[in-house]
Amino acid sequence: MYTYPYPRPALTADTIILSRDKYGNRVVLLIRRGNEPFAGSWAFPGGFVNEGERAIEAAARELEEETGVRLDSPDMLAEIGFYDTPGRDPRGWTVSVAFCVDLPDMPSARGADDAAEAQWHRLDNLPPMAFDHSKIMADVMDIIIAPDN
Repeated sequence: MYTYPYPRPALTADTIILSRDKYGNRVVLLIRRGNEPFAGSWAFPGGFVNEGERAIEAAARELEEETGVRLDSPDMLAEIGFYDTPGRDPRGWTVSVAFCVDLPDMPSARGADDAAEAQWHRLDNLPPMAFDHSKIMADVMDIIIAPDN
């Protein structure tokens, strides 16, 4: 195994699942974090990419592990961007790739794994979010929501 003389970041994947509630309001699925950092705060389902795993596969895996929502295929996810601002994660240097899908039907979700709960939130009434997830949500609004209205 080759060792590098310089540090390498941890890679994470976040999944933004959009839908509409029974009243037609735009909603996003968030989890309440069960562990530090930001225990008790709302965030997108996500987590660390395993060695040998593609980021898009990790996004779909973490979504299912934390919410019980299973996608037909990870390829349903569209890449929103990557987030690498220093200090975005207090555990250390972490780069995240964010993925999004807009589902026609709002699946039921439950908190599992390291998520204390999973809940749909209206886009016009989002809670404060952990990490830089408010920035990611703003990008989703610009990229996905604005063109669609």
